[in-house]
Amino acid sequence: MFNRQDVNETGGHGVVRRKATSLAGGVSVLCLSVFLFGFFGGSDIKDSQVEKSDKHEFRIVSVAKGLDHPWGLAFLPGGDMLVTERSGQLRVVRDGKLDPKPISGVPDNIAASGQGGLLDVVLHPDFENNQLVYLSYAGRGQGGSNTEVARGKFTGERLENLEVIFRATPKTRGSGHFGSRLVFAPDGTLYITTGDRRQIQESQNLGNHIGTILRIRDDGSVPPDNPFVGRDDARPEIYSYGHRNGQGMVLRPGTDTIWMHEHGAQGGDEVNIVRPGANYGWPVITYGVDYGGGKISDKTSAPGMEQPVIYWDPSIAPSGMAFYDGDRFPNWQGDIFVGALKQTHLRRLEMEGDKVVAQEELLEDLGARIRDVRSGPDGNIYVLTDSSSGHLLRLEPVGP
Repeated sequence: MFNRQDVNETGGHGVVRRKATSLAGGVSVLCLSVFLFGFFGGSDIKDSQVEKSDKHEFRIVSVAKGLDHPWGLAFLPGGDMLVTERSGQLRVVRDGKLDPKPISGVPDNIAASGQGGLLDVVLHPDFENNQLVYLSYAGRGQGGSNTEVARGKFTGERLENLEVIFRATPKTRGSGHFGSRLVFAPDGTLYITTGDRRQIQESQNLGNHIGTILRIRDDGSVPPDNPFVGRDDARPEIYSYGHRNGQGMVLRPGTDTIWMHEHGAQGGDEVNIVRPGANYGWPVITYGVDYGGGKISDKTSAPGMEQPVIYWDPSIAPSGMAFYDGDRFPNWQGDIFVGALKQTHLRRLEMEGDKVVAQEELLEDLGARIRDVRSGPDGNIYVLTDSSSGHLLRLEPVGP
C-alpha cells in the first residue's frame, strides 16, 4: 500500500527502544486509545474521545478528513488553516470546515511521486501586511527533480504572482529524500531542509545542495553572514550539511535556535540543534544500519562532526516537529512533539534545557502515520495523519 522508501524512513544521545521510557528513570509510558475504523488514518475517528496521558487528559477532535496524504500545516490570522496535500493541492480549512475547492495558483511542475509532491507551507512573518505564502515541493526539471521553494500572494481563493525563489541543485532521478521543511527565523531568514536524494556521499559535498540545511532571505537571495559565503567550493545558501533527510524543523520559542530531526536508515533517526557551518556526519558517522542490515559506517563519532541531542534505534521514522508553547497544556510547556510514521504515534519529548529527560508515546492505538504536528495559536495541538484519506486532528485539554 505504501512506497517502501516512505514506510521505512526512520530515526541521544539517548537511544530509545520500542516503548518509550523515562531517560531519567521512573516515568512510565501510557499508550493511549482512540478508535479508528480504517487503515492508517483512513476512515472515521471516534470524535471527542477522551484520552489520558502521563501529564494531561485531552480529547481528540477531527477538524477535517478526506485529505490526500496531507504534509504541512500553517495557521492563518483569524483561525483558518492552510494544508498541503502531497498529490499537489493546497487546501484551506475555513470556519472549521475543509473547503472542497483547492487553492489555485500552485506551482505547475510538482513531481508528485513517491515521497515527492507538494510538501511544506509557511506564512511570511509579515503575512498580515503582504499575504505571502511559501511552499516547498519536489520540482521537476532537466535531469529529474529536487526541492524547490516558491512564494505567492494569498487572496483567499488563489496564489497570485507566484515566483520560485529557490531551486536545489542538482536535479536527480528518483522520488525519495527531499527533506523540505521550512522555518522562518526571528531575523526574517528562511531555513530549508533538503534530503540526500539517496546519493549519500553527496551530503559531504558543499558544492551542491544535497543533504543540507539552507538559509536564504525571504526573496531567495543569500544572507552575507551565511557560513560558506565567499568559498569557491561551496554553495552560499548552505547553513549546515551532512544531513540525510530532515522532515522536521522548528524554531525554539523565545530563542533564535533552530532544532531539526532527520531520518536515519534502519535506525539512527536523529534530533539535532542546527549550528552554522556544522557537519552532522551523514554518512561518515551514523547510529543506524542500511535496510536489510548492511553496514553504512563503522563510526558513530568523528572529529569535527556533530553528535545528536538524541537518536532512535530502532527507527520511529520522524516527521513534523513542534515545541509546545501554548497555555492550555501547562505541564507540556517546552516539550517537543514529533510525529512517527513507521511506529504510528505522536512522540512527546520532555525537555530540561537542551536534554531529553523522558519520552511518551501518544495516539499509538490510532494506527496512523503522523506526518505533521504543530502548536496552534489557540493553545491546542494539531496533527496531520498521512493517508489517502488523512485527517487534521486537534488535541484539546479536558476541563477548564
